[in-house]
Amino acid sequence: MALSPKLVFVLCLVGLSLRLGDAYSTPQEYVAIHNAIRAKYGVGPVTWNQTLADYAQNYANSKHATCEMKHSGGPYGENLLEAYETTSAELTVKFWASESKFYDYNANKCVGGECGHFRAVVWRDTKQIGCAMLKCQNNWVFVICSYYPAGNNPALRPY
Repeated sequence: MALSPKLVFVLCLVGLSLRLGDAYSTPQEYVAIHNAIRAKYGVGPVTWNQTLADYAQNYANSKHATCEMKHSGGPYGENLLEAYETTSAELTVKFWASESKFYDYNANKCVGGECGHFRAVVWRDTKQIGCAMLKCQNNWVFVICSYYPAGNNPALRPY
């Protein structure tokens, strides 16, 4: 029994929709992975803030043509990531958190590498996040998480 061309077309659309959906993460996924990492450092949980998410999405939208990795300079703390073709909330936030190996708590500084993204993820005073992900025209994916209140003051320990 042969499949009708119409059925094949519908199945292709369903598969494409599922594949495109893989590239984007839910607010719950961003909150869950942030909170899992924060808990390891004894830091309280964050919640989702739609105003922050809207800000992040608007900024991500402005990067659609080039995926340029440049901070917004806005009123919130933020982490950025650029990945080729796909990423997820879990992969993104774990990547930022992997900078923990460069953070010397006793000296309160980065040693041997960047640790600012890690510090933003675990910043004790941050209570709300909003994140956005956008696939750019060049097939790179731009991710931004905005943090409120902003933290990452180099003079203070994050936790």
